Amino acid sequence: MILLREIQDRDLEALERFSQIPGFINLQNDRDVLRDKIRRSRDAFRGLVDDPSERKFIFVAEDLEQGRVVGTSMIASQHGTTESPHFYFLVGNEKKFSESIGTGFIHGTLELKVDADGPSEIGGLVMDPEYRNTGARVGRQVSFVRFLFLALNRRQFKDRVLAELLPPLNKKGQSPLWEAIGRRFTNMDYWEADQLCQKDKEFIFSLFPSGKIYTTFLTAEARNAIGKVGKDTEPVVHMLKKIGFKYLSQVDPFDGGPHLWGNVDELRPVQKTEKRIYAGADVGQGDLGLVCRESQSDGEFRAMCLPVVRSGANLSFCLTEPEAKLVESQLKIRPGDRMVFMPFY
Repeated sequence: MILLREIQDRDLEALERFSQIPGFINLQNDRDVLRDKIRRSRDAFRGLVDDPSERKFIFVAEDLEQGRVVGTSMIASQHGTTESPHFYFLVGNEKKFSESIGTGFIHGTLELKVDADGPSEIGGLVMDPEYRNTGARVGRQVSFVRFLFLALNRRQFKDRVLAELLPPLNKKGQSPLWEAIGRRFTNMDYWEADQLCQKDKEFIFSLFPSGKIYTTFLTAEARNAIGKVGKDTEPVVHMLKKIGFKYLSQVDPFDGGPHLWGNVDELRPVQKTEKRIYAGADVGQGDLGLVCRESQSDGEFRAMCLPVVRSGANLSFCLTEPEAKLVESQLKIRPGDRMVFMPFY
């Protein structure tokens, strides 16, 4: 049984383990940096962070039987401010035609854009390799818990939400687009620039080309990376588009990974979220979804993926008595409490 909850100090070793998984850049392999991420997240859950650009909520998926954290995800209240803008390449094309020789071409273009009043952002999704593609669908649970939290705390987030996805990397673990553009304008490695970007983005504005970049001049490998994702990320793209995210021809200026956008109030999980009274254990045909207590306190957040039976004005679990007692213990829900249910797509 998987418990979805807010990150705690005792999860530091799990984050360190995740940061060492090849191919993931969501977590920096630095104990002090990770410890600070945990501290900032705990302050956000406690309501101690007023600046929306500093509010980042980190969730973990804990296997209760193993006593082990097996996944993590994050949602930020705002990504992109005047002090730290959101940068992206707008993907377009430009038509060229010569009347005299009767020949024309359509050239792909990239143009650097800046957003100083950015959206909310989901990210930080990392899974223990042993728990990927299992029947429990832990990855989807720890991904969806962000939408549950967003629906519960709507005022803390913007009207739009962004998901930045990783593109395919080459055999050397490099980003083809970065090698073609970023390195030439910054003289930095991809990983070095990515880490610097988390602290200071000034170098992007100062060093990156401000006009259109014609993709015709890029290598085929770099062109093919624009707006694409790696094989492991394809299910994520499918899931996000299924619930309402769209690709708006915007990509990461470092690696060309696609940016998917969603209007929060139009996302299917948010629209389908229900709040009803918990009536205790029950029997019948249940619908699978994420469940949590409506009222969370003391900086805690607890949710689980369970089959739920709707019964008139009430909402009750389709569980045996022992399971119901375990859930009531973990989620701190008692009969008569307000409960929140988000369908699991």
